[in-house]
Amino acid sequence: MGFAQFAGLLLGAILGGFLLIVMLVFALHFPLYIQSKATRAGIGIIDLLRMRFRKINPTVIVRSKIMAAQAGLGRDSGITTDALEAHYLAGGNLPLVIRAIIAARKAKNIDLDFRMATAIDLAGRDVLEAVQTSVYPKVIDCPAASANRPTLDAIAKNGIQLKVRARVTVRANINQLIGGATEETIIARVGEGIVSAIGSSDSHLEVLENPDRISRAVLARRLDSQTAFEIVSIDIADIDVGDNVGARLQADQAEADMRVARAKAEGRRAMAVAAEQEMQARIEENRASLIEAEADVPKAVAHAISDGTLGIMDYYRLRNLQSDTEMRSSIAGVGTTNGAAAKGNK
Repeated sequence: MGFAQFAGLLLGAILGGFLLIVMLVFALHFPLYIQSKATRAGIGIIDLLRMRFRKINPTVIVRSKIMAAQAGLGRDSGITTDALEAHYLAGGNLPLVIRAIIAARKAKNIDLDFRMATAIDLAGRDVLEAVQTSVYPKVIDCPAASANRPTLDAIAKNGIQLKVRARVTVRANINQLIGGATEETIIARVGEGIVSAIGSSDSHLEVLENPDRISRAVLARRLDSQTAFEIVSIDIADIDVGDNVGARLQADQAEADMRVARAKAEGRRAMAVAAEQEMQARIEENRASLIEAEADVPKAVAHAISDGTLGIMDYYRLRNLQSDTEMRSSIAGVGTTNGAAAKGNK
């Protein structure tokens, strides 16, 4: 075999392999290409090959572009092949975004373009659910079913507790989905508004008579500001009368005041006992001083007699006077004792 024959065979094998690869690639992308052409999606075979080399699933791109084309969403809506590929590479959910845009277009009152829809999708929100919520508002329980307490407890000015359950009807706000607060914020704000409205009522009877006054008061506060939802209505589903919290608080306050007064009285009694003990100590001290002074009297008398200041007759008169005083004191004491005994016997 000559060199020319070998070169011809090698070239033929290369061309055959190339044609085989082309046929395989064409067979792989031909159904998608036919679908694109049949629906006027505008995706060529070169675009499909380029997607394969960029590790993009062409099936997702083609079907998304077909949905947009069939719904009448052209290039003026921003849905181009490059835009679809970019959102796919960013990790977005293309079919969901296209369905959301189609649903918004059918609703006719929701302004949602491709750029906004992809931003909402990449932000982690379910853009299709948001559009559906805008068309069909949903109801949120307040408090939520997963809350620790089944009711909102509030107290009117007369001290009566009311237990309330409300239902909040909300509509998704497409323009606030990015950066807007979620359902938990709506529930918290509505609960705060209900508690405030009941607390500002003079009596719980006013609330029981007109429960809608709570709804009006809460709606007037624009609780849906900076949230992803728009509050349509707030309805009081259930309202019950709870405990008389005011009376219980007053009883607790009276008990506390009584304990404080008792403690103060005990303090005053302790101070009085201490003062009494102090006076008794002073009496004993004075008595000791008196006894000490009386012990010095004989010494003074003896000194006066030795100096001649006090005569013998004066001394005897002093002794007689002292004896007379002691006798009278003894008689007075005996009389008192006998009188007390006679009274007791009687």
